[in-house]
Amino acid sequence: MMITIKEIAKAAGVSPSTVSNALNGKPNVSEKVRERIFALCKELNYQPNPASKGLKSGKSKTLLFVFSDFDRQFYLQIIKGINQYTNLRGYDLLVCSAKSCAKFMHPSITCGSIILDRRVHDQLILQKASVDYPIISLDRPLNQEGAKSILLDNYSVMSELIEGLYKRGYRKFAYLAGVEGTLDNKERYSAMMDILSSHDIKIPPEYHLHGDYTEQSGYQAAKILLLSKKLPEIVISANDDMAFGMIDAFKENGLQVPEDIAVTGFDDEKPAEALGLTTISVPNFERGYLATQHLINCIDGEGDFSPITINASVAWRSGSVLNEIDIN
Repeated sequence: MMITIKEIAKAAGVSPSTVSNALNGKPNVSEKVRERIFALCKELNYQPNPASKGLKSGKSKTLLFVFSDFDRQFYLQIIKGINQYTNLRGYDLLVCSAKSCAKFMHPSITCGSIILDRRVHDQLILQKASVDYPIISLDRPLNQEGAKSILLDNYSVMSELIEGLYKRGYRKFAYLAGVEGTLDNKERYSAMMDILSSHDIKIPPEYHLHGDYTEQSGYQAAKILLLSKKLPEIVISANDDMAFGMIDAFKENGLQVPEDIAVTGFDDEKPAEALGLTTISVPNFERGYLATQHLINCIDGEGDFSPITINASVAWRSGSVLNEIDIN
């Protein structure tokens, strides 16, 4: 039996219109309510219904956004950016996960897609993408007419972070990786290792940690690290959520951050500034806005499919990294 918006609304204690606004990235829904709605959608396996208007006419002014996790705040700013330009150009927005995206990737239902979900296979994207049905990827390089990549320059900004930490005196590094096989994880790791190698610094095997981008995985990784005979000076986390989990675990075990051990993140999610987390500030609103702008340009026959790279910046904060440490 298919779950409806009314059932999601009842479970969340809000109106159906609030659920609709949350799923469509409208700004008039608080982040707390939006997160509760997304969590319920995931729990109840809600799948959106395509607009009947598109089905009847054979044409659509609806864009599809495919993303991987209703729980992560990371996506909210991207959705807001997508929605702002979507509204500006008079389009509607449909959001879904990889599980159900294929049936919506049709010109009678949606007129183009933005993909940020590694579970969507390259083969499906390349099969669906064409001049008549453009697809923008935010998580992988694509090389086909009809498919355009807008990717983050992970390598440059991670290099800047590691070089900056070296200049502050850090020498003993650990790395908490995200999901293996993703482009982001590969580029961030490669940049870190290249900079450390240039300074003749190696990371011992016990300092190579693995997570899945969740706060809980960061917490568990910290617990494993605490079993080491000697701790590193700093842990480089592949995202903020895992960094938050690590910091909680370290503090529970009586360690002071950053005095006893430093931690950095990646994304600059909302809690990062309040916690004083040194991290990589990713312009996610701009990513969503730019992706939508280029998608609609391609739909209108005015765009091109050459790839675009977006820059990020290091947000240095004293709550998780010391300005200078004693290298003796």
